[in-house]
Amino acid sequence: MRLSPGRPRHAVVVAPHPDDEIIGAAALIATLARRGTRVSVVIVSDGAASHPGSRRWPRARLIAERYQESRRALRRLGVPAGAVRCLGLPDSAVGAHRVALARALRRLVRSGVDLIVAPAAADAHPDHRAVAAALHRLGGRARRLSYQVWPPQSPLRRGSRLVAMPGGAAAKRSLIRVHRTQLGAIGDDPAGFTIARHELDAFSHPLEAYLEVRR
Repeated sequence: MRLSPGRPRHAVVVAPHPDDEIIGAAALIATLARRGTRVSVVIVSDGAASHPGSRRWPRARLIAERYQESRRALRRLGVPAGAVRCLGLPDSAVGAHRVALARALRRLVRSGVDLIVAPAAADAHPDHRAVAAALHRLGGRARRLSYQVWPPQSPLRRGSRLVAMPGGAAAKRSLIRVHRTQLGAIGDDPAGFTIARHELDAFSHPLEAYLEVRR
């Protein structure tokens, strides 16, 4: 079933890491931007845990580049850099900073926001679950949609509401490839994270799946 996003005035997309907003919500962001919705993106963590052993990409350089990757990809979807907020919480330890997370989200997801797009409570990554839990505790009247990143799965699952990516799979894959630090550009950390080919294929599906979050 296709998702009917309506015409919200202001939508906030919450991403646990720099790239989740593209993997999970690029099609919806593009659709909303084309409808004239003001789209803001909140990136919760600093993304620094992907390559902790790299000498060429020390923590500060990696954080700066990952944020820039998100801004570059989002600009292609019509979201200006000024609409992207980076909270800078520690990657892979978001759940240990619940107070700071709740305070920041409360400030950013305020009155006037009528759509919140955020990770699913059942996502396999603990940072994603921590963000979902924090937003659930905030309450509010805005419509809520959730997306799942981990594990990668077909969007054609029961109960999902689907949004088609303008330009199809090729356009989605091109946006994900902007995140080059996650696709093999960092070669001096053998234990570092790289999106696998099958994961990239799944993330590049021309349809994105969302669930309505009931409160």
